[in-house]
Amino acid sequence: MTLNPKIMAAVEQLDYRVTVGDVAAKAGLELQLAERELLALASDAGGHLQVAETGDIAYQFPPNFRAILRNKYWQIQLEEWWQQIWRILFYLIRISFGIVLILSIILIFAAIFIIITASSKDSNSSSSSGSRSRSSGGSSFSIWYWPDFWYIFNPNYGGYSQRRRERGGAKAGKENELNFFEAIFSFLFGDGNPNEDLDDRRWQMIGAAIRNRGGAVAGEEIAPYLDAPMDDYESYMLPVLTRFNGRPQVSPDGDIVYQFPELQVTATQEATFSMGAYLQEISWRFSQATGGQITLAAGLGGLNLVGALILGSLLTDKAIVAELGGLVAFVGSIYWLLLAYGVAFLSVPLIRYFWLQWQNSKIEARNQMRQQRATTLNQPDEELQKKLAYAQQFATANVITGEDLAYTSETDLIEQEIEQSAKLDAEWLRRLEGK
Repeated sequence: MTLNPKIMAAVEQLDYRVTVGDVAAKAGLELQLAERELLALASDAGGHLQVAETGDIAYQFPPNFRAILRNKYWQIQLEEWWQQIWRILFYLIRISFGIVLILSIILIFAAIFIIITASSKDSNSSSSSGSRSRSSGGSSFSIWYWPDFWYIFNPNYGGYSQRRRERGGAKAGKENELNFFEAIFSFLFGDGNPNEDLDDRRWQMIGAAIRNRGGAVAGEEIAPYLDAPMDDYESYMLPVLTRFNGRPQVSPDGDIVYQFPELQVTATQEATFSMGAYLQEISWRFSQATGGQITLAAGLGGLNLVGALILGSLLTDKAIVAELGGLVAFVGSIYWLLLAYGVAFLSVPLIRYFWLQWQNSKIEARNQMRQQRATTLNQPDEELQKKLAYAQQFATANVITGEDLAYTSETDLIEQEIEQSAKLDAEWLRRLEGK
């Protein structure tokens, strides 16, 4: 059992009483799909059909229809459970890249330290006093340097970021900073496509534009939401006509406007849908991490790569590697994996940076084109004004209220027939009294 989440969201946003046109315009869905999904939702969630005397249909849903569906179908419960599990799994995947980076640095520099220490002891074994002196100095260095060095990679970086936000005041507090491990993932792969829902937003805005203009529009009123080139035949309107069952109307001057009868039937008194003047794409952002986090991530990546190169030069001495064994032998066995990770850690963000610049230049060009179309619509010439005025001749809104219903599935059919007969008798008596 699968129900469309866009349909359910539209029903909730429209206060649980809708027509097919309401849902299609609000969610930007094809009319046939909206009708089929509404019928399925009404059947499964205990919705009711209300048929007006004109033959138009409204759907009435209980406010708790989601709870009804959840209790009725175990698949919905399982889906919600899986979504919660997946959020946890995906978070673990995100932080794993930072954990691998820290482990890689630890392994590399621990192996370097062991190899250098062993080589130093071998080369100075002839002088015991000098060896003790250098050993003492090395021990002093490690005691001073090691804890301070690894504090930079403390997993409690999120707490450090929180303290920064508290010291930074209200402005810093508004930034939803990532913790250290999330920032590593964001530095590597970004934070997802900001225009993933672009097609949904496009059709929702087109549906809203048609509804706000009474179900009749000129092509220029829809152009700010489309990317197709404008032409004299207005072929860019064909997908809109197909999606919302529109039909063209030709004026005496030969201008074409478009009427969408099914979007003119509504069950809500809401006058307009919210929308923008044109469809605006969001530019890609390299990372949501702060500048300090990006610098730290790049620095750690560079440290990891430099350490891997140094380790590679030390591992060329096979004799000392075989003699030391243990951790050094293990790191040597996975050295090429560590090196590949170090190279990829810096190359992937670099490639992604230039790719984002290219994508953003195209996004900016499309935004400017759609904005120019909106400007032309807001400053129409005389010819366009005539076209817009002709389109408004077909604009109307047929609101289905509870007073003009011929049938509803909420009450028994016999009771409705008695009530309808009483209404007809009352109307007939009023006409007689009027005579």
